[in-house]
Amino acid sequence: MIETAQPENGLINMRRLEYCLLAGWVAWVAAIYTLEAPGGRWGMYFLLIALVALSQLPVIIYIQLRSIFASRSPWQQVLIWLLLLPAALFSLALGMESLHIPGVLNGCFVIAAIGTMVLEVVVLLHTLARRKAGHTRWFRRISLEKALMFTIALIAVTLAAMAVSSMDNPKYHETGFLLIGFEFSLPAIIRHWWTFISFALQFTFMYACGYLFFLINSRILVAQVLRRYGIVFYAGGLLAVAGLCYPIVAQLLLWLPINQTLGGIFHSNPFVMENAFAAIMIMLISLPLVVALQWGRQNSKIAALEKEKAQAELDLLKQQLNPHFFFNTLNNLYALSLTQSGKTPDSILRLSELMRYVIYKGKEAEVKVVEEAQYLENYIALEEIRLKRLADIRFEQNIRFPARTIAPLLLAVLVENAFKHGVEPSAEGAMLHIQLYIDDRQLRFRCENSFEQGVEKVPGIGLGNLRRRLGLLYPGRHSLQTGAKNHTFIAELIIDFP
Repeated sequence: MIETAQPENGLINMRRLEYCLLAGWVAWVAAIYTLEAPGGRWGMYFLLIALVALSQLPVIIYIQLRSIFASRSPWQQVLIWLLLLPAALFSLALGMESLHIPGVLNGCFVIAAIGTMVLEVVVLLHTLARRKAGHTRWFRRISLEKALMFTIALIAVTLAAMAVSSMDNPKYHETGFLLIGFEFSLPAIIRHWWTFISFALQFTFMYACGYLFFLINSRILVAQVLRRYGIVFYAGGLLAVAGLCYPIVAQLLLWLPINQTLGGIFHSNPFVMENAFAAIMIMLISLPLVVALQWGRQNSKIAALEKEKAQAELDLLKQQLNPHFFFNTLNNLYALSLTQSGKTPDSILRLSELMRYVIYKGKEAEVKVVEEAQYLENYIALEEIRLKRLADIRFEQNIRFPARTIAPLLLAVLVENAFKHGVEPSAEGAMLHIQLYIDDRQLRFRCENSFEQGVEKVPGIGLGNLRRRLGLLYPGRHSLQTGAKNHTFIAELIIDFP
């Protein structure tokens, strides 16, 4: 009967996510160029999806094969990326442009390639940032409020660019009236640079007024009034804020020059009820977002407390674990010293390496898997010296990504358990086969050992501590299976890498 701890897939498959983002971009390009194309709509839309997807073939192949280059240094990955992706992608895009496919407007495939390159640059920078996580975790501290401010600025700049690009175009620009069209013209933006800056600042101020109501709702009405005094006082406070602020904000918006440029987008009377209604609706619509924000902050505090508790518990488990290893290895050395074996010096050296690893590496959060493997080799060598009978002991390693790291002294627990409860009590023909495999996604460790049927086992603290440590260190990202079959005990550990 095998006891199983099935893992929950807590990792986002970046490859699938990247394919989804790429598919979304292809759909956007197809939709935009279908809008401008003459003739049938859906037929052209599906044709464009097929053609644009075909033009993205180099990036699809690159995404599929990228794991081959994952073991290389970041700069080597960037060089491979530059050599393989941009040249192939733009060559195919220009080749498809030269075909002049009927019904497909010029620039479709080049625009698709440019957008894809932007996406791939973001993915590349994200990958490199995760390699340097200790120096790039600043982006995780960006709050929702700061993200909204950034979004406001981005929308303002985009609207300003479209407004300036629509100027001098009879389709959008008449005397005393400018209609913002879906136009982007870099020459027009450069030509009207100061107008673009002015528009961007004014649009930012317009959206910042709405953000002000969101901020009051978040910091005061929800955090103070709703939480302490309930929904009735919250509703009263909402009406009070709207009544106090809406005429002043409306008058400030009326004074903006862009109001006249766009043909009077705000009512000339700042006291009209539609201005008050707009302020109230901003606060009501943002209420679920604000509540979610408050809930997230509270959960963050709870998570921080749980993390501190888990770390304290983990430290206690490691303190229990290390003496357990010392106890067994010192027993080995004592047995050798009694027989005055010539292997004693080598055993002392290996024990020194074990102690150095436990003392210095054992207190670190993570160690390289090759260091953990070396620790296992030293431990196995000590155990082999102490065994009085020949045993079939094998340790196979296939470490494709030596730079991968894990928590220290995890794998050693399974090996120690195999010797203590399997190899040592066996009368003859003891067997221990260990396999360690590391790739870019997983660590797989399998330990098989023979054991004497009918021998009563006293549960040790090793496996129990291991399960607890795995639960704390890799929640939802590990699987530990243990069980016995045909006089063989099997323990298999799988850890998913982020």
